[in-house]
Amino acid sequence: MHSSETDLEKKESALRDLLRDCGSVVIGYSGGVDSVYLAKSALDALGSERVLAVTGRSPSYPDVQYRTALEVAGDLGLPHIEIHTGETGDPNYTANPFNRCYFCKTDLYSRLVALARARGFATVLDGSNADDLDDYRPGLAAARELGVRSPLQEADLTKEEIRSLSRRAGLPTWDMPASPCLASRIPYGIEVTPHRLHQIEVAEARLRELASWGPFRVRHHGEWARLELCPDDLRRFSDNPQLRSRVTRVLKESGFARACVDLEGYRRGALNEALAPR
Repeated sequence: MHSSETDLEKKESALRDLLRDCGSVVIGYSGGVDSVYLAKSALDALGSERVLAVTGRSPSYPDVQYRTALEVAGDLGLPHIEIHTGETGDPNYTANPFNRCYFCKTDLYSRLVALARARGFATVLDGSNADDLDDYRPGLAAARELGVRSPLQEADLTKEEIRSLSRRAGLPTWDMPASPCLASRIPYGIEVTPHRLHQIEVAEARLRELASWGPFRVRHHGEWARLELCPDDLRRFSDNPQLRSRVTRVLKESGFARACVDLEGYRRGALNEALAPR
């Protein structure tokens, strides 16, 4: 359902008011669609002296997104620093339980809250949007426990609306594919290790070099890689033996013994499907 211009303007105005009420902000900044739009909105509402964007670096953070985060921060004149997070040293996280994201976000937000306090910033923000309430997001519980606010969510802005407003603002990320952390490619119960995260990152980077794709994911099932493609790419893949051979070679060279294709194709939060009974 598309929002009217009036609805968008009201939500954008509400977001500006929320940000002004925050006073000064530290933003968890990944370089994705949501965090870039939030950072630009905070700059417009508060000025650069009252905004600090912070990127958490770890093996689960895709390098392609890190490069985007740096480039956009430079273009916007966004005050920006990076910190190293420690979730991969937490056995609660690496065991990859269904609430893995809770432990990751607790580590990140604890560091952001401490940094904000040390530097005199009033509020810590994240880029969660209204659509995130429709998926399983244990990281939201960590945010609430630590007093982290989600202004895009509070303003009831959906991903589609954020893309529209980002395009209007001239942000290069407006049509960027969603790029959640690399650990989201590993099914619950399979241990999260730096080696597995690296395998996924290498495989996805090489596939992007191989062909132009819509949204896709390489899921890590131990020795197996499961490839999720959008419907158009799935048809193209099925009809092209040469492309299938090249993709198989890339996945095997990335360290997987076998490769398979998910016939249901790419969909958001695919690994959360196993949690439906919960």
